[in-house]
This record gives sequence, structure tokens and C-alpha cells, in this order.
Amino acid sequence: MTNVINLKQFRKKKARDTKASQAADNRVEHGRTKAEKLISESEKNRDLKKIDDHKLDKDT
Repeated sequence: MTNVINLKQFRKKKARDTKASQAADNRVEHGRTKAEKLISESEKNRDLKKIDDHKLDKDT
């Protein structure tokens, strides 16, 4: 004898599982703290300033 499956419950469980996996992916992709964001921004600004300081003809 086979087990009876409620399709409504199956669809809801599948939707919850896909949302959970999507949330995990988003946490990995966007999960930086404010301090990490500030550090990377300051490093980027420092690098751009260093490049600008080494230009031969400066736009003033």
C-alpha cells in the first residue's frame, strides 16, 4: 500500500525549503558587517588617492 501525500502540504514545504536556501545564499553574498563595509570603503579611497597622487599631470 502506498502512502497518501497531501499536495498542499508538500508544496508549502517545498516553498519553505527554497526560501531557506535563497536566504542562506543571500547571507553569504550580502552578509558583511558595517565595520567590514567601512574598512573596504576606506581602503578603496586610500588606493584611489594613492593613484591620483602619482599622476604626472594633475588636474587642478
